[in-house]
Amino acid sequence: MPMNKTAVLMIIDMQQGMSWPQAGERNNPNAEHEIAELIAHWRANHAPIVHVRHISTEPESLFWPDQDGVLFQDAFQPLEDEKVIEKSVPDAFIYSDLEKWLLKLNTQALVVVGVSTNNSVESTVRSAGNLGFTTYVVGSACFAFEKEDFFGQSRSADEVHAMSLANLHGEYATVITQDEAFALLPKEHTSLRD
Repeated sequence: MPMNKTAVLMIIDMQQGMSWPQAGERNNPNAEHEIAELIAHWRANHAPIVHVRHISTEPESLFWPDQDGVLFQDAFQPLEDEKVIEKSVPDAFIYSDLEKWLLKLNTQALVVVGVSTNNSVESTVRSAGNLGFTTYVVGSACFAFEKEDFFGQSRSADEVHAMSLANLHGEYATVITQDEAFALLPKEHTSLRD
């Protein structure tokens, strides 16, 4: 069947290291719950899901291979028929077959959630928008960590998150609510993975 109504859910870097205190002070404590609800909705509708995982090239990183930090969190384990992209840079499109896979699905929309808003989420979403994909970011299903700005002023995780969403909205993507994300995938949606 032609796949002209495909909405793809992309979950970025929901790995164990992101939940550790070493990752830093974060915002959006409800993000994991919202992501889990979105995954359940996509799976119930047999719609495509892609999981992105960061594999660091730096031994001191929380995402260095062969240690627990790099593993997907239990709640976000991919199913056997769900796409997995591994990356060593923030942008999931670089050095991967993500663009080709999305084009093969004739993707109607890309719905992005995960972490961190200002790093891998923003980098990947900028590429998605530049490549011409209709891209949505569920703001409440992403989170960021506190960070110093270029001038050395401490910025809260909420500030970092809000600025990153502002960078993306209207330029590379549309920032939406969880309910708006649910609406992109109507209940009568039929299987696109068969």
